[in-house]
Amino acid sequence: MTLPWASGGPSASEGPAGCYNVTLVEGSTFCVSEPGGDIRLGHTQGLFVRDTRVLSRWDLAVNGRAPQPLAVQQTEPYAAAFLGQMPPPAGLADSTLLVVRRRYVGDGMREDLTIQNTSPRPATCLVTLTADADFADLFEVKDGRAGTRGAATASAEDSTLRFASRGDGPQRGLLIRADERPSITGGVLEWHVTIPARGQWTASIEAVPVTGGVPMTLRHPRGEPVEHAVPARRLLEWRRSAPQVRTADRDLAAVLHRSVEDLGALRIFDPEHPGRPVVAAGAPWYMALFGRDSLLTSWMLLPWDAGLAIGTLQTLADRQGNAVDPASEEEPGKILHEVRFGPAATLALGGRSAYYGTADATALFVMLLGELQRWGGHDTEVRALLPHADRALEWIERYGDADGDGFVEYSRKTTRGLVNQGWKDSWDGINFADGRIAEPPIALAEVQGYTYAAYQARARLARRFGDEAGASHWDTKADQIRAAFNDAYWLPDRGWFAVALDREKRPVDSLTSNIGHCLWTGIADPGKAALIAGQLLSDDMFSGWGIRTLAASMPAYNPMSYHNGSVWPHDNALCAAGLMRYGFTGHAQRIAEAIFDAAGHFGHRLPELFCGFARTDYPVPVPYPTSCSPQAWAAAAPLQLLHTMLRFTPELATDRIWCAPVIPPRYLPLHLKNLRFGKSHLAIDIQQDGWDLTGLDGAGTELIRTPWPGPDLTRGTMPPERGGGRDGGRTARP
Repeated sequence: MTLPWASGGPSASEGPAGCYNVTLVEGSTFCVSEPGGDIRLGHTQGLFVRDTRVLSRWDLAVNGRAPQPLAVQQTEPYAAAFLGQMPPPAGLADSTLLVVRRRYVGDGMREDLTIQNTSPRPATCLVTLTADADFADLFEVKDGRAGTRGAATASAEDSTLRFASRGDGPQRGLLIRADERPSITGGVLEWHVTIPARGQWTASIEAVPVTGGVPMTLRHPRGEPVEHAVPARRLLEWRRSAPQVRTADRDLAAVLHRSVEDLGALRIFDPEHPGRPVVAAGAPWYMALFGRDSLLTSWMLLPWDAGLAIGTLQTLADRQGNAVDPASEEEPGKILHEVRFGPAATLALGGRSAYYGTADATALFVMLLGELQRWGGHDTEVRALLPHADRALEWIERYGDADGDGFVEYSRKTTRGLVNQGWKDSWDGINFADGRIAEPPIALAEVQGYTYAAYQARARLARRFGDEAGASHWDTKADQIRAAFNDAYWLPDRGWFAVALDREKRPVDSLTSNIGHCLWTGIADPGKAALIAGQLLSDDMFSGWGIRTLAASMPAYNPMSYHNGSVWPHDNALCAAGLMRYGFTGHAQRIAEAIFDAAGHFGHRLPELFCGFARTDYPVPVPYPTSCSPQAWAAAAPLQLLHTMLRFTPELATDRIWCAPVIPPRYLPLHLKNLRFGKSHLAIDIQQDGWDLTGLDGAGTELIRTPWPGPDLTRGTMPPERGGGRDGGRTARP
């Protein structure tokens, strides 16, 4: 059985034609259909609500024929208009019937069907809509295994078509209700209509899921203006508060706009906590809360929006581990990997909806809490989450470091769990330089970096709230793991950090992008940074479109693999931030430009990953066929890269901001609004000959026009500003 949380393998898809699917998303509801609007039986399409496919067929016909698709108009993530035409009548060259299907999803689906008659004569039509429901688990559909369970039953009553699930599992249902009183036979709704000359006929149909015998409340019910619905109001508010960018480079402006739109679409709101947004990992198959993905995405968005960070931290805190449960890999204090509600997920977890098999989310939780405090204005929320941060650190020391060697390692507790539990979680994602697969327990390099940063964050939080003894304790813990890490993981004969230690504590010596995360968190000794920077931008690692996950010289390298040679935008964004932290300005700029260039070839929407072929060989980046798009941390990567090049670092506790933009000239002039610092909304204007930051008037904040020097200069002097890219560190002069 394929596990709900498993990564690293392609899903069953329609092949190349799958590129033409249309996906609508609202919260945990999504719909995947043909470009004409139909949902075809037997394909990886459907209307999905809470990880269950509630609608597996949705075929429209007029006089026994399907409309010919003309266009899809999609201005909102949750809505689309499908335009089609009927074949022309006998003896005429042009069609006279236009079919428009306006679809809205959100806890179900509403479809407004309009047929326009452009002829000077009336048109008599038989309109049929064929529906079916299989209540298949999302991952059964994704992996091509749907249809193995019993079919649903169908019945009709009072112009309502009802589907009910069979079997011993949770009882699920679907109600299909429509205007104009259709006749219903089996799963087919029929309307016999006469459309006036130059007139139109309209009917509204809604598909309402039923859980536990209770119909859900549609986000877009029939008869109500869609612009007044909750999704429309939320999206409008998001757009108003999101970063607003003007730049000389149209592609960069389009990439940043697309990122904002996609991140707005990927937000999920818990009905029990409607003011607590979280971000889903990606559409269509990962519209759920993930620990690692949601935490890192929220981190990248902090300069623009703190709400996702707060909502993500609060939601994960509510589900923080309380017991030892090998089936779900839950342990006290641990932060979960993934939440799922479909039948396959709960079956795999012995009835649980959460899976905890991740080595890094717990440290990332503490890191994000510390970063939230740095950006300021949320002391009440931060204080309330401190006990959860302390429980997370207790997990790190008791369960994460099970053998007491000072490093956090993982080894799955159930054969159904993930073999690898870092962000490269495919089964073959951690391998030696000779190609051998590393065996667990495995202590990943980046996880030690996250742990180091978590200790630093907790020290900063303690200092903020007057606990100097606690601050000293966590600073000492940070010093200890940093010294141990640089001793155990550094490969002096190679010039890079091992990606991990295996079960025998042997360094796993392959050259990977993980070393860039060690720069991002600051765990790497400054004296090693130049060698790491050189490796990351070498031809071996840098494809020209971005840093590969695995060097091309490694035996396991495959540019078409999931984690062994592909390029991941979020990974590159973190590597660029790490390089900038250690002063390698040109290196970071080169990565940012490569990723922005790649985005231009993907319709300005960065996918989850793409293939690692060299830019010199392929002037257009090669897609990875089953990559999620949109995907949360890929969508956030351009905003993180922009933040990195701004070199904007706040410290509200000391009322200081460090800012020293190094925006490449091709993007100048650049004007950015809605940068957040506490309660202030800032704007920055960057020209070829200088820059200006506004919005701090009356805030009493000191603006320091140099890069942030690091959390503690006594831990090692940062290297001087250096170029290291094609451009030698191009920057707008202050």
